[in-house]
Amino acid sequence: METTPAVTRTREIDLILRETFFGNPDRSSVTVSRDGIYLAYLAPHNGVMNVWVESIAGGSARPVTAADRRPIRSYFWAHNNEQIVYVQDKAGDENWRLYAVDIEGGAEVELTPFDGVQARVVATDRDHPDEILAAINNRVPQVHDVVRINTRTGARELVFQNDEGWTGFVADATLALRVVTRVTPDGGELAMIRDTDDGDWRELAHWSMTDSMSSHPIGFARDNETLYLSDSRNADTAGLYAAKTGDDGSSQYELIARDDRADLYGAIQHPETGRLQAVSFQYKRVEWKILDEAISDDWQVLRGVADGDFTITSRSADDSKWTVAYTVDDGPVRYYLYDRLNREPRFLFVNRSALEGKTLATMKPVIINSRDGLELVSYLTTPPGMTARDLPMVLLVHGGPWGRDSWGYHAIHQWLANRGYAVLSVNFRGSTGLGKSFINAANREWSGRMHDDLIDGVGWAVDQGIADESRVAIMGGSYGGYAALVGMTFTPDVFAAGVSIVGPSHIRTLLESIPPYWEPIKAMFEKRVGGLDETGFLDRISPLTHVEQIRRPLLIGQGANDPRVKEAESEQIVAAMQERNIPVTYVVFPDEGHGFARPENSIAFWAVTEAFLAKYLGGRYEPIGEAIGASTATVPNGATLVPGLNEAIGD
Repeated sequence: METTPAVTRTREIDLILRETFFGNPDRSSVTVSRDGIYLAYLAPHNGVMNVWVESIAGGSARPVTAADRRPIRSYFWAHNNEQIVYVQDKAGDENWRLYAVDIEGGAEVELTPFDGVQARVVATDRDHPDEILAAINNRVPQVHDVVRINTRTGARELVFQNDEGWTGFVADATLALRVVTRVTPDGGELAMIRDTDDGDWRELAHWSMTDSMSSHPIGFARDNETLYLSDSRNADTAGLYAAKTGDDGSSQYELIARDDRADLYGAIQHPETGRLQAVSFQYKRVEWKILDEAISDDWQVLRGVADGDFTITSRSADDSKWTVAYTVDDGPVRYYLYDRLNREPRFLFVNRSALEGKTLATMKPVIINSRDGLELVSYLTTPPGMTARDLPMVLLVHGGPWGRDSWGYHAIHQWLANRGYAVLSVNFRGSTGLGKSFINAANREWSGRMHDDLIDGVGWAVDQGIADESRVAIMGGSYGGYAALVGMTFTPDVFAAGVSIVGPSHIRTLLESIPPYWEPIKAMFEKRVGGLDETGFLDRISPLTHVEQIRRPLLIGQGANDPRVKEAESEQIVAAMQERNIPVTYVVFPDEGHGFARPENSIAFWAVTEAFLAKYLGGRYEPIGEAIGASTATVPNGATLVPGLNEAIGD
């Protein structure tokens, strides 16, 4: 088991304003246009994140979108080099609409103009510069059909009517839909393939539930014959495979790369051939494996440019220009434009200039052993300039639960460390990327061994002398919010306080209220978590039915438009606590969904959170001040329990 050395206090660290951590970044999501002429990125325009474009040769940057309230968080270049395609929902409802905007004239085309409908991008290709494939559920809410959309005109053509509950779609370089996937009744996944867009379907793979979380098609090379897949059937970890069907009907299935510690994580694809040139695996940190020696020299150059881990975020069509992002744990992301012909990197900017010069904390990967012998890859951050001993600590739990924590800059870790807390994030069993045995060890273990792993993380921090056992809080969002509620009900003596953000309080009501387009994957939830017919079991694993055990302070945050964890999930546990005269503070944002996208709202919630934690754990905090008034926050319950909150809302 790894130990963490103490850090000696050198000086009092300045309190860094919340705005520095959670306000809009200066720029993010940097990409180069396919023709290598322009850069695009997200940046604030009138206080809201929009897409900006500037010429690489010089000239002023300008916004090309006009979002005026909700930030744009995802975009890409159309292959015609004249349009940006972006996605946007309304008030957090996750009914994503697609838009295409002309970068010169600003003309915008709404590509999926439907209320209550969710759109997902399936594919784009250079030989179809004015077209994309998208999946939309405007015909039947439970399933997405695939349509071809002209980005110039918005004209749509149905290319695949989904009558069998398919949930995944892969197209080739001709924009022909070639592979479809769906969840099977046993919780596994079936993949079907065809040779042409009007050919007969045949089975490509049937992954059992054991392998389904780590196995899936990735995409075709431009030869339209080679299909890349992630597959864990032949080992505990998922490797990269290439499947190819010959002209004579013969099949090849070749292992390209694997790591014994971690699943396939990322991949870099040649913009011309579509061949994979490098893949990554993430155990404690991201590690790359070069598959194509043609980029080896470039890799060596880029490794020496800046500290941290780097990612190639985009490449021009002729591969002469790359955009590269460098991530560290104690500073902003640094963006570079790489001239590949001359092997010259040019610094562009950082994502948050306000972080430069600030004293930030380092994040240390640690391996914690669970009580039954699993290795829990975890990340510890302690306040800079302080001895890492007997500190108040926040156990920060990731969502999913089928996701994972990673090394790098983490705004919440940094903010809490600046306030004087140790922060520990544990990749509990069920976290992805660490092998199928680790994922499947979590089946039917919500509030069981998954929670034991979190408690083992707390025990480790206490045993190491890092955490003060009497001053530990649990906090998280989504599954992490559920884990916080579990912590307050199942292990009420472990935690001095809890913060649950959009966390489900009862698994039965969660499953009964899932969005309609989740119906095709419901079998996976019921197999891995618990079935709706198992009333007693779902009661046993749900915090709502153990609410009388809560005896420490609890803060709950919720978006009113959350389609995944409905507002009722928070309301019912708040009501149950009120019925038993158990104090609770409840903050609701009427214009948010599954998490808080608008910076005004996230800053407001973190303002409440840090005042709450300061009261019950003893750390520092920046007073709430005007944060609540600048947001849409309402506080139906418990405003008097948080220092300054009652005054901030004007009651």
